[in-house]
Amino acid sequence: MKRKINQLCLFMLLGAALFSTTSCSERVDAGSEGILVNLYGSDKGVDDVSLVTGRVWYNPFTEEVYEYPTYVQTIDYPAFTINAKDGSEFTVDPTVSLKMVDGNAPKVFKKYRKELKDIVNGTLFNYVKDAFRIQLNKYTTDQIVSNRDLVEKAIEAQLSKALAKEHFHLEQLTSGLKYPSSIVEAVNQKNKAIQEAQRALNEVAVKKAEAEKMLVQAKAEREANELKTASLTPAILQKMWIEKWDGKLPVYGNVPQMMMVK
Repeated sequence: MKRKINQLCLFMLLGAALFSTTSCSERVDAGSEGILVNLYGSDKGVDDVSLVTGRVWYNPFTEEVYEYPTYVQTIDYPAFTINAKDGSEFTVDPTVSLKMVDGNAPKVFKKYRKELKDIVNGTLFNYVKDAFRIQLNKYTTDQIVSNRDLVEKAIEAQLSKALAKEHFHLEQLTSGLKYPSSIVEAVNQKNKAIQEAQRALNEVAVKKAEAEKMLVQAKAEREANELKTASLTPAILQKMWIEKWDGKLPVYGNVPQMMMVK
């Protein structure tokens, strides 16, 4: 009996040791989907059911577990250049916010068999560049500059449609669209000309105001002189002459006659 118990314990220890060497566990974090990959399965090694959050036990010799985030990721892609319909070169420096559609981790892995970061930085980046290329090639430089909002909305719609086919949802797109240097220079020159013209108009307005001010002053002085002259009656003139006379008579010549006011 004791021997059987010892054999059973040994068997259990061997089983535990075998299980520990042939199995592993991995915890799938919240906000992610785990997929169990059967390396020798018939369906290209991908289980049909998306694993939910929690701990997953698997055989490391025959299985693998991939974890795909389902939360929104914001990617600042490298800048690239795209030509408009008339050949002008625009620089695009896009920032994209996207997320994998919930429950689609197995489908994405079946198609690409890569880590999600590799898909985002590789395949999805190509979709971003294609969206800008397809839409900007439809418009001339003037049309892009004059209708930038409409062009960017068309690019966003193009990219959203392309990502949906790959089981991703586009949350936001910032184009970072930069105009050609020739366009920037032309805009700067135009703004400079407008500013100079406005400054000239302001100077003319100032000079006109100053001239009008001088005219008003001259008119006021003239009217004041006219009023003053009109008020000089003979009696006032005689009074002014008396006030200014020092009382001395000339030694030679005629004695001035006093004005007599009647």
